[in-house]
Amino acid sequence: MKTLVTLVLLICFLRHSSDAQEAASAPKDGCCQGYSPTPIPKRQVRHVGMTPSDCHLKAVVITTVCEIKVCVDPEWQWTKNLLARYKKSLSKCRRNVKKK
Repeated sequence: MKTLVTLVLLICFLRHSSDAQEAASAPKDGCCQGYSPTPIPKRQVRHVGMTPSDCHLKAVVITTVCEIKVCVDPEWQWTKNLLARYKKSLSKCRRNVKKK
């Protein structure tokens, strides 16, 4: 009986964990169902964007170097820092293009 209870609890935990990962990934329509709780290291970030304005949940969508799209809360401080760094590097690229 204890084994059965343990097995059921393990299955519930694994199911809940996989739901959280699905919610934090950006589906094809670009809208997020939830946020990933884990900060993405900046060396793993390839692209940063926002969800479309018609989405019910405002989120920053980070694309990793492995082409995985992850939704994060735009109000988190580490997300704000990442956006600021990304905008700064983007403006440097634009200035370099204009000089050429």
